[in-house]
Amino acid sequence: MRRIYPDIEDDPDIAEAYAYPADRPWLRVNMVASADGGAWVKGLSSGLSSKGDRRVFGVLRGLADVVVAGAATVRMEGYGPAKRRPAREIPPPVAVVTGSMALDLGSPLFTEAVSRTIILTCASAPEDRRAEAAEVADVVVAGEAEVDLALAVRALHERGLTRVLCEGGPRLNAQLATDGLLDELCLTVSPLLVGGAAARILNGAASQVPLRLAQVLEEEGVLFNRYVKE
Repeated sequence: MRRIYPDIEDDPDIAEAYAYPADRPWLRVNMVASADGGAWVKGLSSGLSSKGDRRVFGVLRGLADVVVAGAATVRMEGYGPAKRRPAREIPPPVAVVTGSMALDLGSPLFTEAVSRTIILTCASAPEDRRAEAAEVADVVVAGEAEVDLALAVRALHERGLTRVLCEGGPRLNAQLATDGLLDELCLTVSPLLVGGAAARILNGAASQVPLRLAQVLEEEGVLFNRYVKE
């Protein structure tokens, strides 16, 4: 892997390249997309990934205090708990955003997690499901009729989880952007055209968030772009 912006460097330190700011909470979104903007192949992001992308994915998880994902992404991608990384003994918890509580509470994400999984939900979610979930996860109620992401992120910060990594999906990304909660976008661009009905990395209400290109890495034609909010 090499860095091609802001200057050229072979084999850069990836952890250093993606280090979080030390002086404030930070929410970054990490996504992979095709050259024509598709966020998946046959419903899964793995069809767009590469060895380099998986390496960056692992580093980003190792740097984060918490990994956030929407329930639909958790179901489609078959999420398990975050793995231990060489840089840290205890992996970050996964926080799942869900208004319906439509989750498989018997899956490894809940039964095998070293760091207890967090569920970010709302008051309108079924009480019986919330009670059941509380046996295997930490349930955080943020919002009334739907999940209020600003309240959810604040609840994570109150737990000391200030370095937030969001892995989508596109609807959650769009809501974070619309609510002004996104600080950084890490976007892997795969040299592949997919066409079809694949969603973009943001799929929801229109939003315009000015970004500044902070860094570009490259490996085998795959681009790893890091943008920060202006």
